[in-house]
Amino acid sequence: MHYNPKRATWILNRHEDIRNALRDTAAITSTKGVTRMRISAPILVLTDGDDHARLRRYVQPAFTTGAMSDWKAMVDQLAKELVAEVVANPGCDVMEKIAVPMPIRLIAHILGIPADDVGKFRSWSTDGVGVINAALTPAGLRQGFGGIRAIGALHKYFKEQMSNGTLTREGSVLGRLVRENEHGKLSDDEMFFVVMLLLFAGNETTTNLIGGIFDTLARNPDQFAMIRNRPDLIPGAIEEQLRYSTPIQNLYRYTRTDYRVGEVTIPSGSRVLLAFGAANRDPDVFDDPDTFRVDRNPHNHVAFGYGAHMCIGAALTRLEGQAVLRELIAQASAITEAGPATWSTNSSLRGPVYLPIRLSAAR
Repeated sequence: MHYNPKRATWILNRHEDIRNALRDTAAITSTKGVTRMRISAPILVLTDGDDHARLRRYVQPAFTTGAMSDWKAMVDQLAKELVAEVVANPGCDVMEKIAVPMPIRLIAHILGIPADDVGKFRSWSTDGVGVINAALTPAGLRQGFGGIRAIGALHKYFKEQMSNGTLTREGSVLGRLVRENEHGKLSDDEMFFVVMLLLFAGNETTTNLIGGIFDTLARNPDQFAMIRNRPDLIPGAIEEQLRYSTPIQNLYRYTRTDYRVGEVTIPSGSRVLLAFGAANRDPDVFDDPDTFRVDRNPHNHVAFGYGAHMCIGAALTRLEGQAVLRELIAQASAITEAGPATWSTNSSLRGPVYLPIRLSAAR
């Protein structure tokens, strides 16, 4: 347990403590915000109890096994094409070539967004994430206001596309939700927040996961060789990457009551940071936690959270990560760094923003 008086924040870092906090939504609430800014809204990530269960039940049809099956062909084709581009351009930036375009193109596809608008979607997503870093400093306020403007632009676009039926066409994620939820149980605003979840959580998380895969395997060629020899390790290797790099490093909660952790009592009304990245390196849970091992298969990691707030889009992120890794071992015999990487400075989202990589074509 650590208390940061400058930020008035209590920090949990042990795997057990974080899982307990995520499970105890009666004492540790999401309803006052999951970032440093206090914010309340009737959306999935900012609700608990019956409200959360209701919204999750309505949104779940978009993320079922059947939905994943519908989108798998698109995921596989994207992975094949984008990995081929990286192979054909030795030393290129894999963030630009694959990690950024793959999730945003997939999300645009499953939402029914016209291809000409994909660039705007990426821009809104990138700027909107600035809300996470919003703080009472000049830089923090600039990021926060920029994020709010991006969300406003996205909301305006959403209303226009909903009015003409573009986003609720047959086969789209929102079309699926409309059909599954009788009598309009999800309002337009609630549908908009599904879009936001896909853009901010699914898009940014998947981008960071894919970038992390390339970075990790370039620095661990023995592990890449192991996966090439044993493709059955691919699902577990993705779980290990999620544990190892933890694309969402932390989120916040607030205490409803005095909350005890070990010998420490966190006062009611306090801000609590859940350090997922630290929990995924907890030596009491993971042997040799700072080492990437593709055969570890750590299903108890908390990269997607835990309990009632387990990330609803986890299956989609896994689907994309596994598809990229399958194509990587199929199309490349070796992976090496082609220069120094640049990493995100976002306080919650961790991943490369520039990553030059050279792939040797498989023979």
